[in-house]
Amino acid sequence: MQHRTQTADVVVIGGGLAGVSAAVAAARLGSRVSLVTNRPVLGGNSSSEVRVWVVGATAHGHQRFARETGIMGELFLENQYRNPEGNPFYWDQTVLDLVRAEPNLQLHLNTDVRIVTMEESSDGEESPSPRITSVTGWTMGSEIETEFFAPVFIDCTGDGLVGHLAGATSRIGREGRAELGEPWAPEVADDELLGSSIFFYTKDTGRPERFVAPDIARDIRDTPILTNRIIRTGDNGCNYWWIEWGGELDTVAENEQIRDELWSVVFGIWDYIKNSGQFDADTLTLEWVGSIPGKREYRRLLGDHTLTQNDLLDQVDFEDTVAFGGWSIDLHPVEGVYAESAGAQQRFSNGTYGIPFRSLYSRDVGNLLFAGRNISASHVAFGSTRVMATCATQGQAVGTAAALIARDGLTPRELAGQALPLLQRTLIREDAPVIGITTGDPDDLAGRATVSASSALSAISTLEHLGSGERFTLDRDVAILVPVAPSLDQITLLVDAARDATLRVELWSTGKRQNAVPVEHLLDGAVEIAAGLGVSATVRFGWTPDVEQNAVLVVRANPDVSLLLTEGHPYGLLVLTAKHASDEVFDDHIPEEQDQAILDWNARKLRGRSVALTVGGDTTAYRPERIVDGYQRPYGGPHLWSSERLDDNRDLVAEPEVLTLHWDEPVDVASVRIVFNDDVDVDLINLHHHRTDFEAVPELVAAYRVEARPAGAPEGTWTVLAEVEGNRHRHRIHDVEPVRVDALRVVVTATNGSPYVSVASVKVFEQPSGRTTRARRARPLR
Repeated sequence: MQHRTQTADVVVIGGGLAGVSAAVAAARLGSRVSLVTNRPVLGGNSSSEVRVWVVGATAHGHQRFARETGIMGELFLENQYRNPEGNPFYWDQTVLDLVRAEPNLQLHLNTDVRIVTMEESSDGEESPSPRITSVTGWTMGSEIETEFFAPVFIDCTGDGLVGHLAGATSRIGREGRAELGEPWAPEVADDELLGSSIFFYTKDTGRPERFVAPDIARDIRDTPILTNRIIRTGDNGCNYWWIEWGGELDTVAENEQIRDELWSVVFGIWDYIKNSGQFDADTLTLEWVGSIPGKREYRRLLGDHTLTQNDLLDQVDFEDTVAFGGWSIDLHPVEGVYAESAGAQQRFSNGTYGIPFRSLYSRDVGNLLFAGRNISASHVAFGSTRVMATCATQGQAVGTAAALIARDGLTPRELAGQALPLLQRTLIREDAPVIGITTGDPDDLAGRATVSASSALSAISTLEHLGSGERFTLDRDVAILVPVAPSLDQITLLVDAARDATLRVELWSTGKRQNAVPVEHLLDGAVEIAAGLGVSATVRFGWTPDVEQNAVLVVRANPDVSLLLTEGHPYGLLVLTAKHASDEVFDDHIPEEQDQAILDWNARKLRGRSVALTVGGDTTAYRPERIVDGYQRPYGGPHLWSSERLDDNRDLVAEPEVLTLHWDEPVDVASVRIVFNDDVDVDLINLHHHRTDFEAVPELVAAYRVEARPAGAPEGTWTVLAEVEGNRHRHRIHDVEPVRVDALRVVVTATNGSPYVSVASVKVFEQPSGRTTRARRARPLR
């Protein structure tokens, strides 16, 4: 046995997606980081050991423009390119490569932290706050005991183990309804939890396969499973999310019992599929069965704020927002798979919600932060914040915070107070997943520049995308999401009318700028249409909102009318339809208990398409100066620069689109950060089962140059600072040899398929980023 010590700036315990994001975020900001996890692979519940799908704020497409960016976004895009079939082992390596690319980060797999050492420290506060001085872990298989020292520790264990050992205040179970005023909480507090799950995968061998059930297999005919759950032979993995049990037990102390019970259910279900005669499963066999229960719930560590059901559903605008979520409040019956009720009770907010920094650090351990399913949230709010992509947004926030705390000698509470602008500014600079937060960055030279472009989209129209002449019959309501900047004068639709008809169109606001659902009914309009083909129907509104926002135009059902379909649309314009013709999607008001699931947000019939329309009046939504407005993702509109639609025959190499920044006085440039549009409305989240039709998001710029005009050089003199081909990333950082310039430009010569060139943000600094990330590249075969 060996005993070692390791000193770092930040120690992260837990190698799930929250811990990975925290460790990488801190390392990229220059901190020496130790990432310690008790599993042989990274990814936590998403790893090949457990294989839970990575879901987050998009909520399988229910929330629009909600996909996580930042470090979690990098993983989505990289996995999309490397692993289009969702192979869980490829996913393990994608996460591992992300971590190993950071030279400031030391990874310790198979290392179980069991000891926490504390000291008392006042930190200038009125009452002393105990602090963690070290944690000690045992590396299985190596017989190495390592003591990790650091000024800051991050608990991403899921179970809140480090916080528990440090004496941090925590909570297990459900709060009573009166405690936090949550309608979904029980009348009386209790110890009930969400249970754990084990999944299985099958394959077709093409020949008869028999199955002899092991002794542990449960006869599911004696349970409520057949009555209350759906079993299909084609389902695998998280399709069986409802194989859940253990909520009435201690999900840590009784973990072994829970595993055995879940195995009995898995093998019982497979025995029923194979041997009941009810399924066509003769050539199917089990390919994989999990051996580690995927835990949903245990300790929740308490911070200076506890997130509640009302915070999420009211979409409270926290001053210290540092992350976001959007998954439904998703609570399961405590009996799990044996419940007589449905497997889940769900409620969506109208859009994404913010997560405050005060919910991500301990209120009584002076140097402890946390991220994941153990954050400071009530049981009800935790029902949403617990999903892995949302946990990763929290991880990047606390990793960033930890690096600043270690560097500047702050406490978490001080960072949440007087130093909050520094934290949020750093998150934005790193393109972290935050929505609706903008702070002026005094070091960003781009904010002082005048921005222009070779072209810019000045009107919202899809008429350039008319394709094969397909139509969509208005046998149900259709909603059209439109960015309103600065006003919405009118809308003109191209329609076919089988006979003379009246087309009714309503205007709704979306309430919050991050929303894409109709919340408040504003105006009504109607237009008489004469029978004919390709008839123009114009409805006038003349609406100017107080702030730029999304609006929803509701076109009411009329089976005598058909909308002309198009093959594409400007970014930010969406068409949404009801799932079924019989659905009454839009009442005169949105009920308080609105379930957003009644809308088919993926709009399968219209996916990737729009309807033929023109929004009257010029729009400022796509102007070049959007790249310096402080927002880097949609919020009340696209917040990006978009070129005009490219002609199908245009050669971008010969005639590129150019985005130019010009300064009245020369500036010194050493680093350029570009955030491209990676279409955060596309759901890339469902790892291990979901596939899209592209390797790189079509909206991403594929090839570009960064060029500078040296100060005093003649007009038209440009020096290439960086050149990139085959780009598939959203956030690109170019540290360059310092140069004094009076203009800088991004010259785009290819997209990954989009007919528009779009850029969300350009930042320019006179100091290099300090990033030392090792380049990840494909290695040649030997």
